Amino acid sequence: MCGIAGFFNLNSNHRPDRSVLERMIFPVRHRGPDGFGFYLGDMAGMAHARLSVIDLEGGWQPLANEDQSLWIVFNGEIFNYPELRQGLESRGHIFSTNSDTEVIIHLFEEKGRDCLDELNGQFALAIYNVHEKELFLARDRMGIRPLFYTFHDGCFYFGSEVKSIFNADPSVPRRFNPQVLSEIFTFWMPAAHETVFESIHQLLPGHWLRVDRAGVHAPEQYWEIPFNPDPDGAVSEQEYAEELRELLLDAVRLRLRADVPVGAYLSGGLDSSAITSLIKNYTNNPLKTFSVAFADKVYDERQEQREMVRYLGTEHHEVVCGNDTIAEIFPDVIWHAEVPILRTAPAPMYMLSGLVRQNHYKVVLTGEGADEILGGYDIFKEAKTRFFIHRDLNSSLRPRLLTRLYPYLALSPTRSAEYARKFFDTGADVTDLFYAHRPRWKTTARTHVFLADRITQGAGRPEKRLADIAPSLAGLDYFLRAQFLESKLLLGNYLLCSQGDRMAMAHSVEGRFPFLDHRVVDLAGRIPVKLKMKALNEKNILKLAVRDILPANIVKRKKQPYMAPDIASFFGDAEPGYLEYYLSDSMLRAAGVFKPAAVFKLLAKCRKRSRQGFAENMAFIGILSTQIVYDKFLKNFNIDMPPRLQNVRVLSRD
Repeated sequence: MCGIAGFFNLNSNHRPDRSVLERMIFPVRHRGPDGFGFYLGDMAGMAHARLSVIDLEGGWQPLANEDQSLWIVFNGEIFNYPELRQGLESRGHIFSTNSDTEVIIHLFEEKGRDCLDELNGQFALAIYNVHEKELFLARDRMGIRPLFYTFHDGCFYFGSEVKSIFNADPSVPRRFNPQVLSEIFTFWMPAAHETVFESIHQLLPGHWLRVDRAGVHAPEQYWEIPFNPDPDGAVSEQEYAEELRELLLDAVRLRLRADVPVGAYLSGGLDSSAITSLIKNYTNNPLKTFSVAFADKVYDERQEQREMVRYLGTEHHEVVCGNDTIAEIFPDVIWHAEVPILRTAPAPMYMLSGLVRQNHYKVVLTGEGADEILGGYDIFKEAKTRFFIHRDLNSSLRPRLLTRLYPYLALSPTRSAEYARKFFDTGADVTDLFYAHRPRWKTTARTHVFLADRITQGAGRPEKRLADIAPSLAGLDYFLRAQFLESKLLLGNYLLCSQGDRMAMAHSVEGRFPFLDHRVVDLAGRIPVKLKMKALNEKNILKLAVRDILPANIVKRKKQPYMAPDIASFFGDAEPGYLEYYLSDSMLRAAGVFKPAAVFKLLAKCRKRSRQGFAENMAFIGILSTQIVYDKFLKNFNIDMPPRLQNVRVLSRD
């Protein structure tokens, strides 16, 4: 893992030099603290901050092919690189390192953009063709690793994080994008390739992009999340379970490939427990596990975590997250996330990766992705229950099923059948492409009352940005549409970004995700809906696949979504001092995103310490995080550069 950055220059009057590359790579040194590397050509430059995981001595970047006609910087891991290398060597390619990076450059030399189809991994990469004067960028299928870019003043800039691009050239526009702000305060995340910053774009998961002397070409898609269930009865649920276990085990084995120790996150839930148990039972990898616990028992899962530790006999480490700690680290969390967020859930993950690094580990396996692809979220239960009710609207008994949802929430929207009916009533028919998500979006959109008129008027309807997704939803039933949206939007644009890559890499830790092996995702897309969730039993096939290697109560346990305290984290015994600054009248007016009077009214309610609902919690966290983004990236963006970078190991020029 590492950080990458670079440029492709089309402006003959503006020729970036090595100092630009240094300014771009230094802000992401947390992604790669082991050293820096540079390539500087006549039109392009690339920089790399290294986190050494594979080929510790030889795997430095930028790296070239045999004749130095192709140069690459690469963030991520290619897990099937030994097999790919064997084939390349048999076809005459000559290697100078033992790194997975060099496998990519030789495979690209042979197959061009089609090489992406053969990579099993998580990556963001850039390859420069010296002779053709062409820059090629690509991102992994599921969007595990980030890649941002902009085109400004005749120069194309790219980087693992936005701060690299902003630090490349102070004239790059730094303004909020009203449309994306509206999307975040509806969907929790950007809905497409745009970011919260008006001038910055992300390369979407499963896409590649080409830049040459003719300019920046439109990104193209090479892979899409597949949801194409087999015909009912074609394969039994036991056969699916056996195939899932076999693929998961192979995905785990591949992701244990490293020249440094590999640990695992252990939340106490089914997904991470399954991964750790596969490691323990089927590999020789010494197993060290890490978990986050909460001082607030409402969110704490220590009992289940410790049960798994005893069951597997792992060497375990935990960090306890208190409300005051969340408040203390929140500005740092937002600095790394680079985007407004509506919940504090990334903060404990920031603490967890810090614990991993304190124990001298660089790599962990995690359970992310299982809920999206295998039908584990409550939103799928909601949709299934609502669909059942809608089939007989005259029934007085069917609405009572809603009361079975969210038993773990103190402010459950299903505490009574009548309240639940109102909460989930959106007027949407089951044929609505966004049927499953309407209740969630309705609740989140209540936060729009805090947005300034210029934001809401400039944004229009957030839903219009989902038009590009609509064709992929056509032909899918309500359950599969819900899965696609969770996998495409929430997973890629929030969980793997703000809560995954950014919080782990903030402490130079690489997360690996066996459930997001594209072969596992392909299989999950084939499983019929009725087998994924039997009645309201979520992740049925996964439970069958791992029931003999886990304690029975872990398998049977009702899912408890990962959450963290929101408003309560900031209004305990003492408020964090920065609230007065970020939420002051002058700062609110300077940012121009929110209505100060509405914010002050919410603050007054928070200070009374009365229990707030979902919308109020999301609104407060969204307002505070947006103000922090404004301060750190728009108003006072500044990177204190050292006179000279240390441990520079590679410097090349074509």
